Amino acid sequence: MFSLTVRDHFMIAHSFNGEIFGPAQHTHGATYVVDVSFMRAELDDDDLVIDIGLASDALKRTLGELNMRNLDDVDEFKGRNTTTEFLAKAVFDRLRAAIQAGDLGDSARSLAAMRVTLAESHIAWASYEGDV
Repeated sequence: MFSLTVRDHFMIAHSFNGEIFGPAQHTHGATYVVDVSFMRAELDDDDLVIDIGLASDALKRTLGELNMRNLDDVDEFKGRNTTTEFLAKAVFDRLRAAIQAGDLGDSARSLAAMRVTLAESHIAWASYEGDV
């Protein structure tokens, strides 16, 4: 399986519900480094996994929807704990929709899978991986 990975980052504020989260129940901030790996079994006709420029632009747009926001105020996240794991899936879903809409080029529709990894520090990260 071939893969190509692009990286960006975004900053958010949020709080969690539940005793398990201890002091993180209070509003706090996080800066995530985001790696997205696009995967396919065979390269396209141009010997690419995906156009790196289109992939980078799509990731930047996707993260721009969340950057510098308090996620507690985002309607689609109401009642959810926007954990690192949860946000990895949210970014994945947005990028998959962009692929299906053709925003990453026609060749991207032949991608097999994608992995989104959010690093919240140098010692902790979470990923979501699935079929495209």
